[in-house]
Parts: sequence; C-alpha cells; structure tokens
Amino acid sequence: MIEMMDNGILRCDCSAVHEEVVTRVKKQMPKEENLYDLAELFKVFGDTTRVKILWALDNAEMCVCDISVLLNMTKSAVSHQLRVLKQARLVKYRKDGKNVYYSLDDNHIASIFELGMAHINE
Repeated sequence: MIEMMDNGILRCDCSAVHEEVVTRVKKQMPKEENLYDLAELFKVFGDTTRVKILWALDNAEMCVCDISVLLNMTKSAVSHQLRVLKQARLVKYRKDGKNVYYSLDDNHIASIFELGMAHINE
C-alpha cells in the first residue's frame, strides 16, 4: 500500500525487501570515506559567496582585487573564501609577478557548477 504523507512524500508500507536490488546497490556503494569527502565538497557549495566566486571564475580568471570589486566585498573576505575553495581543490592560482590570478581547478569543477545551474534553471 502506498500512502501520501502530509509533507507530500509517498510512503510504502510494504514489508517485502527486494534483496537483489539491495545486494546490487550495496556492491556498488562507494567507500564511506569517499561519501564523506563528497558531502564535504557539497558543503562548500552551500555558501552564496563561494558560489558567486565560482560563477565568476567559471567565466574568467581573476585576481582578488577583481573579485572584491565584482562582489562588493573586502579583499580580506574574498581571500578567506578563496582559501576555503582552494582547500576543497575547487580553485587554483598562478602568480604573474606580484599578481595572483585564480581560476577553477579543473574542468570537473566547471561541469559540476554548470550542471547545477542547468538543474535549477529547468
């Protein structure tokens, strides 16, 4: 029997376990530490400021000064967020003389970001 809960979620009252499905999925389940790391990655995306920085860096390589003007934030605040993004391996930097330019770490980050944007724009 399927029942609609007050919160709009469907609930199944069946007691039969589909063992073949459970066994197959269990075999494919990633290691616990990998799931933890994935959850930590998604937490980084949970901050609007960091998402704005990622959006900007998905469009152009930028220095802290550029990002601070774009987002109307202090350079210190931007640097703090960039440090978080760098620790999560979402951004990288390169030095050019006295300037430091930030960009997305790799194409995977751009893909994650772009897929997320495509999903919310559906």
